[in-house]
Amino acid sequence: MGASLNAATRIYLDHAATGWPKPPEVYAAVEQAMRENGAAAGRGGYRHAVEAADIVAQTRSAIARMIGASSAHQIVLAANGTAALNLALQGCLSATTSTPAHVVTTAAEHNSVLRPLQALADRQQIELEIVACDATGTVDAAAVLAAVRETTRLVAVGHASNVTAALQPIAHIGAALSDHAALFLVDAAQTFGYLPIDVVALQIDLLATPGHKGGCGPLGTGALFISHRADPQILPSVWGGTGGNSDHLTMPAPLPDRLEAGNLNVPAIAGWLAGLQWLEAHPQQSSHVQTLSGQLDQRLGDLAGCRVLGIGQPLPLRSLVFEGLAAADAGAILDAEFDLQVRTGLHCAALIHRSLDTLPDGTVRISAGHPTSPAQIDAACDAIVAVAIEMQTLRNG
Repeated sequence: MGASLNAATRIYLDHAATGWPKPPEVYAAVEQAMRENGAAAGRGGYRHAVEAADIVAQTRSAIARMIGASSAHQIVLAANGTAALNLALQGCLSATTSTPAHVVTTAAEHNSVLRPLQALADRQQIELEIVACDATGTVDAAAVLAAVRETTRLVAVGHASNVTAALQPIAHIGAALSDHAALFLVDAAQTFGYLPIDVVALQIDLLATPGHKGGCGPLGTGALFISHRADPQILPSVWGGTGGNSDHLTMPAPLPDRLEAGNLNVPAIAGWLAGLQWLEAHPQQSSHVQTLSGQLDQRLGDLAGCRVLGIGQPLPLRSLVFEGLAAADAGAILDAEFDLQVRTGLHCAALIHRSLDTLPDGTVRISAGHPTSPAQIDAACDAIVAVAIEMQTLRNG
């Protein structure tokens, strides 16, 4: 059973988009920061400004503990996961060179990786190589590594697919790249806060995550981990005030200030800190979400009339393709008739659906999270089974 988060009566299974509801402490921390503090972090020496800066510092430390980073200064805070990924991609790849940088990524990636890379390729700043995934959304580590050249600057791989929950072989890739000049970027949007991550053990150079999914924070939060190896190679992509070195027209050299131009969203960060502290106080949550995943497999593994993608994965995320029923229509039925809220379509993943044979409609994605109960999973599966049976009945006349 997950720890109580005061879940509403509706069955919300769109945690892969954003987690809800948050722990009560998150809402309280956001309101307190807005109503009782109200100061900007790093922009003053008075008491409330110092308190705001302390909230930011505690949040960096909590994130560093969660991913095994050696220093809180390696954690750069961002507006969301997409912004964190762009800090990494633009910061490492935008420099003008005589020869475009070679970059390797995969067809399983989210558009937050694919679109920045395509934009850089369109400007001829990089040469982009995209490695295919299989019919489960999984990439082959050997294929990724075979694409790496002596001149490759960056390899970008998501920890888990947001369409099929497929875990990618990042340990194998990280180990192989440890002696290579190429930096290893991991998108942890679907796994941060749900599954253990150790950036040192996995030999990750750059790890980006939003705070609002498994991290239990509000929308508008994100972070980028930068290894000591990657630090000298990443340049600012946004310039502005940092609260210090104000007599210089260049950004401060040390992290995290180098990549944090402008005011941080202190109320949202305060909420994320409360969410991270909740996670630290409930270490059983990783086991809880994996239990929910097993429950989904048990209920949906042999469902007639519906193809289920993601069976056997530890994340409680599955994609459904109903026979004879478009994804958008299936989602509308589940919402209107069962009060089950799911995501339908292509899920901001431009390329994976070619391998999954789920074009043009995409899939119905169900994704559980920390507050999801086994009873909610059962109710959701009852609804999915009912829709599949109804479609079979209609097809059989």
